[in-house]
Amino acid sequence: MPKTEMIDRANAAREKVNTEVVPALLEAFTDKVASIEPTNDLIPQVFVKPTALLDVALWLKDRGFNVLVDVGGADYYPKRDPRFEVIYHFRQFPALGMIRVRVRCTEKDAPHTLSHIWPMADAPEREVYDQFGVKFANHPNLKRILNPDDWEGHPLRRDYPLRGPRALINLDMPAELNRFAAFVDDEQANNDKKPDGK
Repeated sequence: MPKTEMIDRANAAREKVNTEVVPALLEAFTDKVASIEPTNDLIPQVFVKPTALLDVALWLKDRGFNVLVDVGGADYYPKRDPRFEVIYHFRQFPALGMIRVRVRCTEKDAPHTLSHIWPMADAPEREVYDQFGVKFANHPNLKRILNPDDWEGHPLRRDYPLRGPRALINLDMPAELNRFAAFVDDEQANNDKKPDGK
């Protein structure tokens, strides 16, 4: 298939999602789904309440969105409340339609896992939990995937210390601040540069 024909098919699929799928989704889930303007990538997108994620995902699957492409997370602290978003990209094959579902949630909200519908959601949902602290209801194995099990905190949160947990330690001696940097005596370093050592 020529490249231009594939681009035309993708554009037609995007237009169909914008004009048919999104309005039908808004009608089916009146108070649980809100439309959003597409970003620069032009992917149609909607906000979904955490309690409606499972129903919306099943609704999309019934309409041909048979592939969950990826799952990601974002933290908008302190600019937005709720601060977290879990982002899902669904794709129709072979029709090439795509939609982005964005779930705004707090730390206490627990969107339902989609791992029992799309097994590929298992690992990315664990990653979102590990990095942001967002929990997923009924996840079969919700534990850390990138960090050690005894890691404190969630490193991709906007309020996480830049130096990690050690930035929270109250050090008794100022010299401890430089324990990870090499110690160099400036006078000795200057003497070493002179050819005769004087």
